[in-house]
Amino acid sequence: MDKIKLIATTNMGLEAVTKRELIDLGYEDLKVSDGKVEIDCQLKDIAILNLKLRTAERLLLLVDSFKAETFEELFDKVFEIRWWDYLGEEDNFIIQGRSRKSKLFSISDCQRITEKAIIEKLKMKYKVSWFEKSGPRVKIEVSLLNDLAEITIDTSGEGLHKRGYREVNYKAPLSETIAASLVKLTFWNKDRILADPFCGSGTIPIEAAMMEKNIAPGLMRKFDFENFKFFDPEIFKEEKKKAYSEIRYDEKLEILASDVSYKAIKIAKSNAEILGLEEDISFFQKDIRELDLPDDYGVIITNPPYGERIGKEDVDQLNKELGELAKSLKTWSFYVITANENFEKNFGKKADRNRKLYNGRLKTYYYQYYGPKPKR
Repeated sequence: MDKIKLIATTNMGLEAVTKRELIDLGYEDLKVSDGKVEIDCQLKDIAILNLKLRTAERLLLLVDSFKAETFEELFDKVFEIRWWDYLGEEDNFIIQGRSRKSKLFSISDCQRITEKAIIEKLKMKYKVSWFEKSGPRVKIEVSLLNDLAEITIDTSGEGLHKRGYREVNYKAPLSETIAASLVKLTFWNKDRILADPFCGSGTIPIEAAMMEKNIAPGLMRKFDFENFKFFDPEIFKEEKKKAYSEIRYDEKLEILASDVSYKAIKIAKSNAEILGLEEDISFFQKDIRELDLPDDYGVIITNPPYGERIGKEDVDQLNKELGELAKSLKTWSFYVITANENFEKNFGKKADRNRKLYNGRLKTYYYQYYGPKPKR
């Protein structure tokens, strides 16, 4: 099982960002479709990509794909798979399902048929009539789209946005994977100031700092694949050791993170300290109207309050104040994610680019205002 196909799932609208990240990591055989990027790779890449991918939601191992228009076809094709290559006798395999635009539209029936086929196949190898499922968790998904079934194993376990550093959240936080994607869609680098005037739990500044210091996002967490029978734990130990050796500890950064809430700043500081980033990010309590930033080709990446978090009039006012800040910082670039469709009107300027993406199920817009290039 050396040659495999992995599927990196993404938030809708961020597929190209994940593709670019994979290319930067050295992967070439990629196929992009709605909400996912397929990767032709090797078994060890399960460890590498779970550790290093910043913008993907999960990493799935594609076991098989086939056409299935009847439950008989589904059972037979699932039964053909050598399941003992993937599952031990005691593994707690859990069947999940999805179906869209397919004749087999009953998800519960697809799950039941898939589980039955797996059990019947495993009986041939392990010579038992009952599986206790008392061992490590293995999440298997049967997913149907246009009558094409994909059988996958979730190698991540918890979603990849679960980095391990955000012990406490503040109000409605932006996920770590989206925050990392927002940073990757900018021209910010370590030689420029980065500021977030609505930092909340500190996710955007922390993700930016992790990126520039090359701290792999999966270093502090556990993955389901660590207990898979077909994955050598020594490979994961080696890749984790290598990831630690690649951290750029001496990289100097100037990141400013502020919020009007003292509680938010306290939480953000605590989250940054878990990663040892307290010297790289300056957290402070301040209203956006009182911000004093040097007009020195900096970059603002921010997620101002919107929707039900505060009233509409307050949302409009905050966006106007953000626009006033932009007028005072002629050389800065501004990147703002919001669900407020009146943002440009209140900000006072049409964006150079507006990218639609989904924060979970919520449709949002990423307004991008490009400032002048820094003088050499």
